[in-house]
Amino acid sequence: MDRQQEFVLRTLEERDIRFVRLWFTDVLGTLKSVSVAPAELEAAFDEGIGFDGSAIEGFARVYESDMVAMPDPTTFQVFPFEGGSSGESARMFCDILLPDGNASWADPRHVLRRSLSRAAEKGFTFYTHPEIEFFLLEGGPNDGGVPTPVDSGGYFDHTTHAVARDFRRQAVLALERIGISVEFSHHEVAPGQQEIDLRYADALTTADNIMTFRHVMREVALSHGVQATFMPKPFTDQPGSGMHTHLSLFEGERNAFHDPADPYKLSEVGRAFIAGILTHAREFTAVTNQWVNSYKRLFPQQLPDRITEAPAYVCWGHRNRSALVRVPAYGKPNSARVEVRSLDSACNPYLAYAVLLGAGMKGIEAGYELPPGAEDDVWSLSNSERKAMGYESLPENLSEAIDVMAGSELVAEILGEHVFDFFLRNKRAEWEEYRREVTPYERRRYLGAL
Repeated sequence: MDRQQEFVLRTLEERDIRFVRLWFTDVLGTLKSVSVAPAELEAAFDEGIGFDGSAIEGFARVYESDMVAMPDPTTFQVFPFEGGSSGESARMFCDILLPDGNASWADPRHVLRRSLSRAAEKGFTFYTHPEIEFFLLEGGPNDGGVPTPVDSGGYFDHTTHAVARDFRRQAVLALERIGISVEFSHHEVAPGQQEIDLRYADALTTADNIMTFRHVMREVALSHGVQATFMPKPFTDQPGSGMHTHLSLFEGERNAFHDPADPYKLSEVGRAFIAGILTHAREFTAVTNQWVNSYKRLFPQQLPDRITEAPAYVCWGHRNRSALVRVPAYGKPNSARVEVRSLDSACNPYLAYAVLLGAGMKGIEAGYELPPGAEDDVWSLSNSERKAMGYESLPENLSEAIDVMAGSELVAEILGEHVFDFFLRNKRAEWEEYRREVTPYERRRYLGAL
């Protein structure tokens, strides 16, 4: 038994923890959990917890269903705010293994580990810093009606609404108590919309933290009698919720994106990394924006009283918030980074970060050339102007996104054959279900007029 496992077992005993939840996600990013008694955890470290993989979305077929959830003791966190009278609880993420001990091809955590290992072979460590947006809504049944936001606040408003104010304070405290560092929190543009930014960390830790973040937000919201949702766009005439993510590569202690001699302080490695993301952006959009509703956030950009900041065109810029990739201004060399703005907060973070890293690394390895940056407001340009400047559109709906992804050798290599094939089948089924649905809009518009 290693020292981290010993620390976990000692902590369980010293703090009288009664429940240990073992977490993992399916291919779509849905959190899965099994609870074990502390007395059983030592055996779980040795042998894992067996389960029926065929019952998990995208994991296995019936005739190859035996799988093992192996707890990762480095992810151990105590949840002191969940215990109540029954004592504290804790959680660990699991790596999913096959019965022979090899990593499961269907485990999203393994997909990201594989991309990180490939980058490490080139001497790079991948760091990410997400800005996570979501909505707080009044409680009630999810019957398909228009939800009610908990407040009418706007961007950076110091809202006096008790729920939003108290929620963010308690949510940040809950995250800090379990070791997830928060950099900023504030009210976003739309009524009821919140943003909480996590401090940067290696990509695997960040993806684990995002899954934990979603759980904590929902739990804290429930304690206030409201609902937290990461749906990309719940309101027709309000902006959607994104997860802008800052990315950087390090070689040891040195930021590989920084070059003091460059006018923009951006190294050749950084330029090639951005070029890789731009070149393959259309191919991986189905992963970073994986739901039918995701494309309501990206298209269209024009709302009744504003233009949204969701990027819809493949371009980059320095201070241009209409670009898909932005290079923020920074002070210290180690702060050099690029910001990818297309992701939404409902994606599977393991798969999303895997494809972003894989696309960027492809740009570095193949020596992609970075095109000129877009310093104009891309949204304000006409389609002919965008075409003349070479600004290709992202896929405009899930159907187009999966068609483009289906032809991508790079995304197939990054995800692996099993995850790639399942993801495409599942998304095609979602699109067909969406196409069959007769919507309230159609009934309002046509029922009495036709």
